[in-house]
Amino acid sequence: MFVADHITKIIDNINSAMKKRTTIQKNRLDPVKLVAVTKNHTVPVIQEAIAAGILAIGENRIQEALLKSQTLDAKVEWQLIGHLQTNKARVAVSLFDLIQSVDSQRLAREIDQAAGKIGKRQDVLIQINVANEETKFGIAPTEMMALAQYISTLENVRLCGLMTVAPFYEDPELARPIFREMYQLFRKLKDAQLEHTNIEWLSMGMTHDYTVAVEEGANLVRIGTGIFGQREY
Repeated sequence: MFVADHITKIIDNINSAMKKRTTIQKNRLDPVKLVAVTKNHTVPVIQEAIAAGILAIGENRIQEALLKSQTLDAKVEWQLIGHLQTNKARVAVSLFDLIQSVDSQRLAREIDQAAGKIGKRQDVLIQINVANEETKFGIAPTEMMALAQYISTLENVRLCGLMTVAPFYEDPELARPIFREMYQLFRKLKDAQLEHTNIEWLSMGMTHDYTVAVEEGANLVRIGTGIFGQREY
């Protein structure tokens, strides 16, 4: 039951990190949602995680998520955390409760059209590339409001917040300025009070840096290795 032990430890760490938030960020009364990232992990260990209380599964690849969702005998929330190509929007909308990786008007439009065909309102996050890394997807912070305003006009898409993948630093403290900037962007978006949106999620932080992310205001963290150990390739 090492998976259950890992989850307990992570939740304890999250609770400790929440107590270290600044005065502004302590005004956030919402709990932090733990998303178990299951890329390259087997169904039996995922079932262990669900039995230990995990309610949300994060997948990078649509095909892998599709196969697992057909096998798992459990009601969980499915979240797409990897890059989504526009030609796969239809399948993604049929499977995922939350798509975290919207980074263009074109993709948002494709999601809107796909959701409309099945009578669904698809929840999404905008992915921000705060550090401007060439190897990462996401839009520049300066483009956030324009994309958010566009999404707010779509009938079948509901914008629910922001997501980022911070650079990997050996010292996670180096990621703190990035998380802090993301929180400011989140507040800006929330304060804009755009119509047809529900700005509640700030998704940032993974196994190596999630405690710093939570300290800086994250309320959605994506953890794989910390729960399951190293991936099986």
